[in-house]
Amino acid sequence: DLGQTEWTSSTLDHINASNYDVLLLPGDLSYADTHQPLWDSFGRLVEPYASRRPWMVTEGNHEQETFPIIYPEGFKAYNARWPMPHGESDSKSNLYYSFDVVGTHIIMLGSYTDFSVDSDQYMWLTNDLAKVDRSVTPWLIVLLHAPWYNSNMAHQGEGESMRLAMEELLYNSGVDMVFAGHVHAYERFTRVYDNSATPCGPIHITIGDGGNREGLAMTYKEPSPSISLYREASFGHGRLRIVNETHAHWSWHRNDDSASVVADGVWFESLSSLPSCSQNIVGKAPQHDEL
Repeated sequence: DLGQTEWTSSTLDHINASNYDVLLLPGDLSYADTHQPLWDSFGRLVEPYASRRPWMVTEGNHEQETFPIIYPEGFKAYNARWPMPHGESDSKSNLYYSFDVVGTHIIMLGSYTDFSVDSDQYMWLTNDLAKVDRSVTPWLIVLLHAPWYNSNMAHQGEGESMRLAMEELLYNSGVDMVFAGHVHAYERFTRVYDNSATPCGPIHITIGDGGNREGLAMTYKEPSPSISLYREASFGHGRLRIVNETHAHWSWHRNDDSASVVADGVWFESLSSLPSCSQNIVGKAPQHDEL
C-alpha cells in the first residue's frame, strides 16, 4: 500500500538507505483508481529506486480498475505497466507467479483473481509448491494482498475465503512467512494455522503501511488475540534478512520519526531446518541425518 504521498517519499528514503537485494510489494501501488495519469506520476516517483534494484509486486484491490462490458476483469493498466516474470514459473497470469532469490522461493498470489479449488491459480499453486526443493531454497515465503489474519477493525474478514481455500496447501508445504497488505497498519502474528498457534505454521505479517493517501487504520480489536504478537498503526516498512539456510531476521521500521526506527524485530528458523516440522512437509524437503 505504497501510494504517492509525503509518507511514501519518507518510506522510500528509509528503504533506500539500506542495502537490500529485492523489494517486495504486496499490492496497492499507485492508487490510480482509473485516473491513468497517476500511473505515470507513480512511475516517475519510484523510477530512481526500481531502476536500480528489482521490484517484485503483486496486485491489490486498487489495481483492479474494472470497466463494465469494456473490461470487466480489470488489471489492464497494472498488467501493462508492471509485467512480472510469470511465464518463468509456468503461470498463465501476471496476477500470480513465483521466483527464487537468495535461497528463498517466493510465491506472489492474487487476492483478486479466482483462487477457488478448481481455479487456474489454485492448480498453479499446487504444482508450484510440489516443485519446491528445500535443499536448494530452504526458505519459502508467500505474498498476497488481503490478510488472512487481522486484528485491525479495517477490512475484517476480507481474506477469509482465500484462507479457507489455500491455507492447508501452504501449511502442508511448510511455508515460513506470509506477508499481506491492504490494512494500513503493521501487525505480526506468531506461527499459526487455522486460527491457532502452531510451531510448524507460517508467521503472518501485515505490512500495508507504506504511505497511502487514505491514512492509517487506527482501531484494533480489544483485547488483542493471543496469536497477535505486535501491532501498531504507523507508517513504515519491513526488512527481511536471510542470514543462512536456517536463520533469518525480520524487523519493522517505523517511519514516523526523522530516522527509521526499528520498532519490532524477531529471529526465527526455517521450518525446513526443524526436524519436527520438515518431516511433515509435503514435497521435496531436505533430508536430516539421524543421530
